[in-house]
Amino acid sequence: MTSLIAPLFEGSLDVIGDVHGELDVLRALLDRLGYAANGTHPDGRRLVFVGDLCDRGHDSPGVVELVHRLVKQGDAQCILGNHELNLLRRDEKHGNAWYLDPHHPEQRGEFAHSKPAPADHAFHELFASLPLALERDDLRVVHAAWHAPAIEVLRVDPRSTIELFEHYETETSEWLEQLGIERAAKLEAQQYAAGLVDPSASVPLLRNLGLRDEYRQTRNPVRVLTSGPERVADRPFFANGKWRMCDRVLWWNEYTDDTPVVVGHYWRVAEQDDETAESLSGGKPNLFADSAPHEWVGAKRNVFCVDFSIGGRYRERARGRTAFTTRLAAVRWPERVVMFHDGLTADMTA
Repeated sequence: MTSLIAPLFEGSLDVIGDVHGELDVLRALLDRLGYAANGTHPDGRRLVFVGDLCDRGHDSPGVVELVHRLVKQGDAQCILGNHELNLLRRDEKHGNAWYLDPHHPEQRGEFAHSKPAPADHAFHELFASLPLALERDDLRVVHAAWHAPAIEVLRVDPRSTIELFEHYETETSEWLEQLGIERAAKLEAQQYAAGLVDPSASVPLLRNLGLRDEYRQTRNPVRVLTSGPERVADRPFFANGKWRMCDRVLWWNEYTDDTPVVVGHYWRVAEQDDETAESLSGGKPNLFADSAPHEWVGAKRNVFCVDFSIGGRYRERARGRTAFTTRLAAVRWPERVVMFHDGLTADMTA
């Protein structure tokens, strides 16, 4: 069993953000970056995908098949995102029926545009083979958070992603039961059951529900790397269909290593607009409200999020938009330039 923390390619790289099934946009970006149709680059550059290849867009199978081919031929690396983790676990989430349900009921609803997975696909094997982080002396790549304690656990534990995930889920569940948090959280959920899925409801901060979510997240190293650490929120907020008591942590403000990190996951926008950012991300707060779109963030200004909200493009299409805010981007390394699928290029500012 190889480590889930794997060596990153040497040489010049293009690190591509969350794709979310937008195959045409991905092809446009690869063309802008100078890659041939077979995935090779005339200058010997190679590709790195930060995960979340799938869900919500029109052709998740096409994206996964393309990336799988590039990985097999040695022209790309890819790490596991939280969306691939959900598929591995067969955990039904917003936009992933294209994979989990052969009858694909979402074709009659919000995701009618989504192409279903072919019956003979081998996507599970690909997702199960992906590392959770990549590293070399001058760069680290992870989907959501470079969290040192979680990294060290995953670096030495020989178990598979799913084995590790389930181990820590069970261990945390038992711990929450012992503390009484699980029982208290269930009582809160029962008391406010109808309101928790009603955006117009007045729901207070349910602290035990928040604590349960925080501990489930932070005590599971697989969750931390693929979804980031979370803490009980100051106040509840409605996102992706329910009231949430736990909020994402700006972990980069606590990251003090010298090595730069590139992540995806966090729904940045190329034009700074808090209202647009939150509407595209399903109501989650904009974590980059105080930074410029092409700016490094964190305690040492050495963490860069390359997810520019392409996962929300289906929402823009549903509203009838033809001029899009969402983009797919790549970090060119070591040049420290961010390039977008529509041809825009910007220096990554400190």
